[in-house]
Amino acid sequence: MRPAALVTGSAQGIGRALLLMLAKRGHDVLVHYRSSADEAEAVAERARAHGVQAATLQADVTDEAAAHGLVDDAARRFGRLDVVINNVGNYDKGPLEAFASDAWHEMFDSNLHATFYVCQRAAPILRASPRGRIVNVGYAGADTLVAKPGIVGYQIAKTGVLLYSRALAKREAPHGTTVNVVAPGVIENSVTQPVEEIPMGRPGTLDEMAAAVSFLVSDEARYVTGAFLPVAGGWNL
Repeated sequence: MRPAALVTGSAQGIGRALLLMLAKRGHDVLVHYRSSADEAEAVAERARAHGVQAATLQADVTDEAAAHGLVDDAARRFGRLDVVINNVGNYDKGPLEAFASDAWHEMFDSNLHATFYVCQRAAPILRASPRGRIVNVGYAGADTLVAKPGIVGYQIAKTGVLLYSRALAKREAPHGTTVNVVAPGVIENSVTQPVEEIPMGRPGTLDEMAAAVSFLVSDEARYVTGAFLPVAGGWNL
């Protein structure tokens, strides 16, 4: 039986790359979207070309009930759930003095709260899987606690994702489910491209992000949990 994977925010960008990697690895996949229905169906079609099942699911995962419903729908669609990747998370950059409270709350809702809602619902379901995997998308540098005034809401939310993921990893370890964080730096589709700050001198590729996640969901990584894996070319070290 093929494993089944849910990737949030997988109609485009990093989420799409991760989902198509899982399809190529032989996972049945669930393409989650909030408003990009056509793009989600196009991704599902590309996934099916790898000989797996693919379905699209709509939800606003910043809403707790909707996030829980998404996980329940995902588990019902293929009768199982083995891998959950939390990729949803908006980005905001600007002067700290101009950072409005609505933007502050949005950073936490989309990055931290959505991850929490999905994981809390998914973790008990994944205990039934012999290969339960959760991978949360973080931010390279979230473990350094170095002030970044221009992205403070995003940075704090992603640091929260890291701390929550490690707590969840400890809780789920006895059940065999691993929980890890993959942390992109500047990637080819990033909103900002400060290449001069990257020791390797270039942005990362979506394929490189997918390769890191591919390892974390593999059987070879069954003893890896609570890890923080930057994919950043030395950025923020």
